[in-house]
Amino acid sequence: MIKVTFLPANVTVEFEPGALAYRHHGKPGSLLDVALNFGIPLEHACGGNCACTTCHVIVRQGEENLSEMEDEEADRLDLAAGLTLHSRLGCQAVVRGDVVVEVPSWNRNWASEGGASINLGEAVPAGRRGEREF
Repeated sequence: MIKVTFLPANVTVEFEPGALAYRHHGKPGSLLDVALNFGIPLEHACGGNCACTTCHVIVRQGEENLSEMEDEEADRLDLAAGLTLHSRLGCQAVVRGDVVVEVPSWNRNWASEGGASINLGEAVPAGRRGEREF
């Protein structure tokens, strides 16, 4: 059994290698594929085609249990916000063993994932800041 833990939700899923149904987003067996199979929200604006960085994750444990990064992924990651030495694209990193990954707050799409944005700071509706509404 392989275990993948998604932070900060602290959700761990287990599955047999090769036993997941392919969801046609990202590479088969990728972190994105695993997330979609278990209903875990992981943004993927390009459909998992390595054309954006919305599925950017930070590997906290088990980097050696992911497929090697290819040039296309490395080139795309250069455009990612908050890039670290442990960054990967969820759509490209194929899981081969236990791994723990963090979905950075700036990559969580709270509108599509069922919550309010945490990145709006002190945003308040117009008219509540002493401004006149027209």
